[in-house]
Amino acid sequence: MRWAPVVLAAGVLTLAGCGKPEDAPRAETTGADVPAAAIEPTAAMGELVFKRCVACHTIDKGGTNGIGPNLHGVVGRAVAAHPGFSYSGAMKAKGGNWDETALDAYLADPMRNVPGTRMAFAGVKDPADRKALILYLEAQSN
Repeated sequence: MRWAPVVLAAGVLTLAGCGKPEDAPRAETTGADVPAAAIEPTAAMGELVFKRCVACHTIDKGGTNGIGPNLHGVVGRAVAAHPGFSYSGAMKAKGGNWDETALDAYLADPMRNVPGTRMAFAGVKDPADRKALILYLEAQSN
């Protein structure tokens, strides 16, 4: 009798896949078994990703700097250029502007992209999350 629940559960799981016609439509996948029609990232999704950043950054227009600089208007801004923030030497030496490509590379792995940065954050590993975050940052620049 002690095996009855295990056998019953196995039977239920086996039958769960029954009843699907062979010609039922299936989601197309890429070679990596990832759905081909992935959800396109949006600024609204990026707002959720930004919640990982609020411990160190603010984003309000005219907002104060935190542990990290205020990020209002960061998209398109020169690197290490927010007034009143004391950037690391490594960040000052980076140069350039925070365009989508630069932000994507930096946010993927800040410490590898700018060795010596004081931003002790592992990064936003998911490319879709990074894109959504950049869209959100861009939307806050107005």
